[in-house]
Amino acid sequence: VQLVESGGELVQSGGSLRLSCAASGRTLSSYSLGWFRQAPGKARDFVSSISSDGGRTNYADSVKGRFTISRDNAKNTVSLQMNSLKPEDSAVYFCAASSGGDAYRVDSWFQYWGQGTLVTVSS
Repeated sequence: VQLVESGGELVQSGGSLRLSCAASGRTLSSYSLGWFRQAPGKARDFVSSISSDGGRTNYADSVKGRFTISRDNAKNTVSLQMNSLKPEDSAVYFCAASSGGDAYRVDSWFQYWGQGTLVTVSS
């Protein structure tokens, strides 16, 4: 599975962005999908995940109520709608896929990773 993220850019605090992740090489319908982020000098953190059937989602407390994860199995994509962005949301955002199927929060459950897309939120 190859994953390619897009949509990261510079945005002002309070603004919105929509990140997308497109997969190739295999259909994603049986995979759970997740978003993680890594700020400079910090560890990679969980952001959100969605189960393979889309019925379960998980969010980090820091983004709950502001971010929404969704998937389109027909298009083999997963998206992250980010609203009310804050400077502390600035990071490289990574898309990940897991053959396990559930909405995991731990990065070790994900076998496939994209290269990341940079989100910068200015104050």
